Amino acid sequence: MPINNLSDLSVELPLRLGIVGTGFAARLRAEALQADERSHLLAVNGHTPEKTNEFAQTYNASPIDHWQKLVQHPDLDAVVICTINRDHSAIARAALEANKHVIIEYPLALDPQEAKSLIALAQAKSKLLHVEHIELLGGLHQALRQSLPEIGNAFYARYVTIAPKRPAPRRWTYHRELFGFPFSGALSRIHRLTDLFGSVATVSCQSRYWGTGDYFTACLCTAQLRFHNGLIAEVTYGKGEVFWQSLRNFEVHGDKGTLLFEGDEGTLIRDEETTPIEVGGRRGLFGKDTGMVLDYFSEGTPLYVSPEASYYALKIADAARQSAATGETIKCD
Repeated sequence: MPINNLSDLSVELPLRLGIVGTGFAARLRAEALQADERSHLLAVNGHTPEKTNEFAQTYNASPIDHWQKLVQHPDLDAVVICTINRDHSAIARAALEANKHVIIEYPLALDPQEAKSLIALAQAKSKLLHVEHIELLGGLHQALRQSLPEIGNAFYARYVTIAPKRPAPRRWTYHRELFGFPFSGALSRIHRLTDLFGSVATVSCQSRYWGTGDYFTACLCTAQLRFHNGLIAEVTYGKGEVFWQSLRNFEVHGDKGTLLFEGDEGTLIRDEETTPIEVGGRRGLFGKDTGMVLDYFSEGTPLYVSPEASYYALKIADAARQSAATGETIKCD
């Protein structure tokens, strides 16, 4: 069972943390931790000594030359993992085995079975394992969830995110192994749907890469999910050099109306009536997530997402990977 109350936790405040990673998410985490008296950032490990030292100086933390050393640091209560997707599960496992709490950016692992094993390990160790899914906290998702009753019984959803990038960066997010299968690496595309509509019956998917070697210049994945409640959803994720127009659209059709979100603008459409939907911003979500983790430790406040929910989304993403590889429709448990 998930840890739900303070009696399950053996930690004193301020919470002493180390960060693995020095990129965008790591910097936002560090800023949020420094701004909250309930936390103290002690150590950091990055991809290179230069980045590690720069980050450590900026945030007044101790530089650690290997993540293996950081997770064993005797003064740490928790480890925040903000590095390449491929390494998430190995670092999380080492941290849990070292009796550290774990806060990790999605995905928890690229292999669903490994993610399931990590959840079991955290429960056995009575340690918090929090998988960040800030898209669930964002204004678009909250507005969509609140507006769903307005359209009656939803039967079709379509979610498209396209991100042109020319030239494609030679970064880990464009590396087949380091990023993982696109719907697993960009797990929020699946998790939005499972959070809104529940369990999935079948998945079919097609994918395509451009470029040769380990680094790709573009990728495209499109999948159809049939939910147990009868809803059919289409989800598309693409990025890189072959795209020319940025898209971030989410639409849901019901028997009493349609919800249409284009970028940060939302609309409810019923009969001949069109009603704007207020959509909150996306800024500050890493800080909000960090604050909720600290609320959990200080007050026992339940978190907004469970690792089990993240694991389920990962299972569906992996079913999409299997479908893309075999050309078959995958039945889900």
